[in-house]
Amino acid sequence: MTIAFPTCSPTIVLLNGRILGEDGIHEAMAIAGSRIAALGKSETIAALAETETQVIDLAGRTVVPGLIDGHAHMDREGLKSTLPSLAGARSIEDIVEKIAAIARDKKPGEWIVTMPIGEPPSYEDVLSGIAENRFPNRWDLDRAAPDNPVYIRSIWGYWRSTLPLVSIANSAALRLAGIDAATVAPTSSIEICRDEATGEPNGIFIETNKMPVVELSLMRQAPHFTPAERVSALAASMQAYNRAGTTSVFEGHGVASEVLDAYRQVRAMGRQTVRASMIFSPAWGSTSPDDCRALLQSWGHWLAGRGLGDEWLGMAGLYGEIDNSVERDLRSAAFPQTGWAGFHYNSSLPRDALKTVLVEAARNGIRAVGILPNMLDLFAEVDQIAPLSDQRWVLGHIVSLTPDQIRQVADLGLAVTTHLTAYLYKRGSELVEKLGQERASEIVPLRSLRDAGVPISFGSDNVPLSLFHSIAHAVNRRDRLGALIAPDQALTREEALECASLGGAALTFEEADKGSISAGKLADLAVLSADPLTCPADQLARIGSELTIVDGRIVHRQ
Repeated sequence: MTIAFPTCSPTIVLLNGRILGEDGIHEAMAIAGSRIAALGKSETIAALAETETQVIDLAGRTVVPGLIDGHAHMDREGLKSTLPSLAGARSIEDIVEKIAAIARDKKPGEWIVTMPIGEPPSYEDVLSGIAENRFPNRWDLDRAAPDNPVYIRSIWGYWRSTLPLVSIANSAALRLAGIDAATVAPTSSIEICRDEATGEPNGIFIETNKMPVVELSLMRQAPHFTPAERVSALAASMQAYNRAGTTSVFEGHGVASEVLDAYRQVRAMGRQTVRASMIFSPAWGSTSPDDCRALLQSWGHWLAGRGLGDEWLGMAGLYGEIDNSVERDLRSAAFPQTGWAGFHYNSSLPRDALKTVLVEAARNGIRAVGILPNMLDLFAEVDQIAPLSDQRWVLGHIVSLTPDQIRQVADLGLAVTTHLTAYLYKRGSELVEKLGQERASEIVPLRSLRDAGVPISFGSDNVPLSLFHSIAHAVNRRDRLGALIAPDQALTREEALECASLGGAALTFEEADKGSISAGKLADLAVLSADPLTCPADQLARIGSELTIVDGRIVHRQ
């Protein structure tokens, strides 16, 4: 038996299970307060129980460390249930009836804002599910709610990974937004669809942006998520992640002030059930390199090292992205509203300004996270001026890396996060065609990264939220067409599980406290519906948690 706190009285003991510990498999575990107190045989651990100890018979079930999502966007999950759904509509009339039903509970003039047309979670092939094979227009929606402005929001483009995005407004909504025949689209990536005879807008907006622009520009008058909605949605999101066995998240894309406020309120209400480590999403007011450097110098010191907060809620480091597009400026103009994103759109900068910021950050021990391929070269340039060694900056959303780039990642001391659902499962065959079969091993090269000693964390990106999808993709390496994508880059089940747990802890230098099951570590655990080390390969993605424990407290029980 391994004991960390021999004099502590256990609050919970778990018996007769298969506990995947750091040093091997154990039958039982004792938890004292927030920590794992002991691991060993069931009879030995049972003998530690006292009158007040909660005894749980695992009945052979498998226990793993709580999963740590390296790129979660956790707040979005609950927001999907905030707006009325149009799921199940199979015709224009179905959509009209659904909106009419919503309108019956609204006062005249009150906005109606709905989820997109189509079937969640990915909203694939929308028009194929509509009998008329077209989107409703303003006049269709006018029939549904003649006395209310109506706006059907577009999807967040990464739910589906294909374009375009479509949103729709009725006549009242267009009037309130000031959109008429004279309105010109603010960018070429947006089309204001029009009636061919009159030139009047027909209410349909089409855009080729994965991050919506229309709702933050032309249709900015439509209501956004309120602070109260964000708080309620975030608490619900945490419960959903707990059901998938996730106990911690790393918000590597950064969080906006409105999301941080929601976290703080959920924490104050005693409803936080997922630990959150957040990267700061700066809202740069200028794109001048000197202005940005001066601003970072004035307040950035609190982002250095481990930053502010505690093991439940903390913020350190900053997010960076190269972007000086018109779309960036249009989205940023909606500040402080961020829509589905949950991060500030003006956290991105022109390359020269961002390089200046990152050099200043490196000199002051402020970690940075970037998620686009062009950030690797920028990180390398920064390293030539202010060394990044031991800071463990993060390169996220790995799509493909050449052998030279993998060596570069390792030499810079970076950690990586991967979005396997997007780049392996959804786009695997597409990337093979783009790179050529001879370079297929560069696609999300997990084995090569691991062999190079690079810390790897799996991120769900909230599409879908369960990291068991990522584990399945890392092991099976098959895309949605069934094609086998670079099987030489597959991980073993044990390695994939480690990426989904200890790999996430490495993002915040918390490997000694969480990410594996060991006496003395935080009692963040998931009791699973199936054993990920032995279940059929095609069942891996379906695994869920039947019992989730965070900080020694049961937060989910099926």
